[in-house]
This record gives sequence, C-alpha cells and structure tokens, in this order.
Amino acid sequence: MPIHDYRCSRCHTEFETLVRSGDTPSCPRCGATELERLLSLTAPQGTSKAIIAAGRRAAAAQGHFSNYGKADRAKASGRG
Repeated sequence: MPIHDYRCSRCHTEFETLVRSGDTPSCPRCGATELERLLSLTAPQGTSKAIIAAGRRAAAAQGHFSNYGKADRAKASGRG
C-alpha cells in the first residue's frame, strides 16, 4: 500500500494517506473526494544514520527516549 500526498479541492487541506488499489481516498477534514494528488519524495533525504540521530535528538529534547534502543537507553541514563 503506497502512501500518497493529496490536496483537497474543496477546503485546500494537504494530507497523506495509505491508499489500497481500488479505494478512493477522502479528505480527513471535510470528507470530499475531489482531491489533487501531489508529488512527494520517495524516501527521506540523507543517510539512515543521520535520520536516526535527528530523531533521537528530538526525542531527548522532549525528555523521552522512545527512539532509542534498549542498549542506547541504558547508555543515555548512565547505566551502560
């Protein structure tokens, strides 16, 4: 199931959604099916390590470690 980006022709909301073949997506805000499919990137730009590091920095800045593995959480908390 690919993820596609859309813009609603009625309320101009931009959103992304999983679309199964044969399904007609609808706007999550107003329910309209008159949508414009937008071009989107096929993959995040940058390296996997850089993306993981950015996610971990964001999680740490918010005070949680949900993006860290078990061993990494132990290191971050000073137990490893």
